[in-house]
Amino acid sequence: MTGDLPTRARVVVIGGGVIGCSVAYHLAHLGWTDVLLLEQGSLSGGTTWHAAGLVGQLRASEAGTRLVQYSTDLYARLEAETGLGTGYRTCGGLTVARTPDRMVALRRTAASAAAYDLDCELLTADQAHERYPLMRHEDLQGALWLPGDGRANPTDLTQALARGARNLGVVVRERVRVTGVDTRDRRATGVRTDHGDVEAEVVVNCAGQWANAVGAMVGVNVPLHSAEHFYVVTDQVDGVHRDLPILRDPDGWTYVKEEVGGLLVGGFEPQAKPWVPPDQIPHPFEFALLDEDWEHFEVLMESAVHRLPVLAETGVRKFYNGPESFTPDNQFIIGEAPELAGFFVAAGFNSVGIASAGGAGRALAEWVAEGAPTMDLISADIRRFSPLAGNHSWLRERVVEVLGLHYAVPWPNREPETGRPQKRSPLHDRLVERGACLGSRNHWERANVFAPQGVPPVVEYSWERPAWVDWSVSEQLATRSSVAVFDQTSFSKYLVTGPDAEAALQWLCTADVAVPTGRTVYTGMLNTRGTYEADVTVTRLTTHEFLVVSSAATTVRDLDWIRRHVPRGSRVEVVDVTGAWAVLGVMGPLSRTLLERLTDDDLSDAGFPFSTSREIRLGHATVRATRITYVGELGWELYVPTELALGVHDDLFGCGADLGVVPAGYWTIEALRLEKGYRAFGRELTTDLGPVEAGLTFACKRGADHDFLGRGAVERARAEPPRRRVVSLVVTDPDAYLWGGELVLRDGVPVGQVTSAAWGAAVGSSVGLALVADRQGGPVTAAWLTGGAWEVDLAGQRFPVRAMLRAPYDPEGLKLGRVKP
Repeated sequence: MTGDLPTRARVVVIGGGVIGCSVAYHLAHLGWTDVLLLEQGSLSGGTTWHAAGLVGQLRASEAGTRLVQYSTDLYARLEAETGLGTGYRTCGGLTVARTPDRMVALRRTAASAAAYDLDCELLTADQAHERYPLMRHEDLQGALWLPGDGRANPTDLTQALARGARNLGVVVRERVRVTGVDTRDRRATGVRTDHGDVEAEVVVNCAGQWANAVGAMVGVNVPLHSAEHFYVVTDQVDGVHRDLPILRDPDGWTYVKEEVGGLLVGGFEPQAKPWVPPDQIPHPFEFALLDEDWEHFEVLMESAVHRLPVLAETGVRKFYNGPESFTPDNQFIIGEAPELAGFFVAAGFNSVGIASAGGAGRALAEWVAEGAPTMDLISADIRRFSPLAGNHSWLRERVVEVLGLHYAVPWPNREPETGRPQKRSPLHDRLVERGACLGSRNHWERANVFAPQGVPPVVEYSWERPAWVDWSVSEQLATRSSVAVFDQTSFSKYLVTGPDAEAALQWLCTADVAVPTGRTVYTGMLNTRGTYEADVTVTRLTTHEFLVVSSAATTVRDLDWIRRHVPRGSRVEVVDVTGAWAVLGVMGPLSRTLLERLTDDDLSDAGFPFSTSREIRLGHATVRATRITYVGELGWELYVPTELALGVHDDLFGCGADLGVVPAGYWTIEALRLEKGYRAFGRELTTDLGPVEAGLTFACKRGADHDFLGRGAVERARAEPPRRRVVSLVVTDPDAYLWGGELVLRDGVPVGQVTSAAWGAAVGSSVGLALVADRQGGPVTAAWLTGGAWEVDLAGQRFPVRAMLRAPYDPEGLKLGRVKP
């Protein structure tokens, strides 16, 4: 109903689909009852109503799995609370494998389920057929059974959430279209509608496929694009019953569930069909479908008939073609917009909105209420996207690929193929000439590894040890024994300047950055819970000027965090200078020898100690040289004005040929940093983990006069042994190849997962980092680590590993040549 529109609400939620209703419901349960939910049509009438309603619990990460587990718990009890059914029913989920590669993926998935303590069972083809007799199974390698999977009725679920919200005081108004968002001092202050204006402290954009257009009203980037999503509902089929499991046949791109005695058959075809751009979605578009396209659906239907022969003789009751929004990386979008305070987004659910709605709604409501996320949402955080991701032409190209990845084999090192290249280092052409296998990070083209001369620079995906590892081994050995040059231009770089720059960074950083000019400090940035928000280096350039360097992926996130948390009233400016400097990492025992051929500056340990940063003359250029390393060897990062980078690069290789200088890529950096036990943000360092658990208390200030954001939580954590720890792992069998994500066991009991892994040439086997915890609740100590038998589960096969708190390679740091300045 429309009704009278309030002129003010504490929170306005835009969008009455399942996500918006879930956010409103959870805000109310947190005591935020002054909430107004606005829907331009009828509740669930946008894209929610035609969702298939699948609720699969197991996700790629523990955080994602916990979100859906909460959803299933909520859906099961919502009827008792509201009196409205949700149509939720636990029926189990069966995923089948046609190929050996898919079966490996399922075995890895089963191991993840064990890590998350989720019921799961691997089945033979015959056992799968027993659970799903309608299915052809002779061509299957096996299957995965998840008994907790279920399904819900999207419209009923939305109505139940809306009633639950109304019962607690939320006002819901349908047929009210938002036409603008009001702002003041870079903060959302309300909305304008076709029924009047509403003041608000917080605006939440849950507008589904319209979320991009709503964000554009105030310059907020919401990178999503609609694609046509197809399924059919058949006539009734003998043998189909309400408890028939959900069937997923990803090698055939299809899913099947029971629907009123018939079957709902849909899928995610390899090449999707994008719909109109986000700013051209028609209005009204309520409970509407797009035209049937049997030709495009044919690849899915043929596959479904192969798996379920009964479909060949079953009529189709209804063809559904409904648009659904997808994001560039297949993860949904959640969080407070970096462009506008008080403006939150939850959208782009990539066809898993029903499964995610309960957990995501609660997560965003808690973010609004607490002023910060209460769990690890890094992979879904809106701040992971740069403005380039909002380009509609680019989104249209990318969505064709993204939809198809739903059911593609989940190769750990898969690189996106569409929408590239965008951002290129000034050295890009040189890298290509030298045989670079290129990857992409935050739109930057980067060298992952270099193919040998005469070998095509093509990466073949595999679960086994791939051929490119030998190329990386050559790069690793050069870095460890002579010298390698890494193009690290994609580093995010920020200048923090002003009279209060030092004081502001002292508050934001765990480490002491009140250092002399020309010093570089490794540091974290934490939130009030004492967990990680950033992992950076800070270099003091002058009295009032600092250079902050971070990973390529976190530019928007870092800038937003720094600007929001600089103490109020500080005389500080923060500027993104990422594109101003190329970065060349010159690393290895002969790095000093190479650089000395191009400079008269003193690079000795005494003249240029570790963590020193200063300008030097190098060939015909002047560059900033910073003696620091992420690979565990003597080396310098050279910050070179972009226009001079090509000349410096050529000088390095021209002067270093007899030293054996080689180009090296990011997969090599990964292996080298893991041998040294160096952590990475987003994997080892997350918003769920602090310095004590990460083993990084050495980078935290001590003393009564050294406060920093999150210090209180860190000190409390220091007071007792940690219950979780990041540890290094080395596999004893050199033939076992880890990718990351593997289950870790101690004395046969699951205790955690590998967070990062690679094949380390120096240790001669797979090496990684893992987050482990005693399920009995005991502390993770050195004695606990040495007192058990450790293994990793590699696609169902277990291999012994050594678990340790110290680095597997050069734990004393002797290779760094540390001499205090």
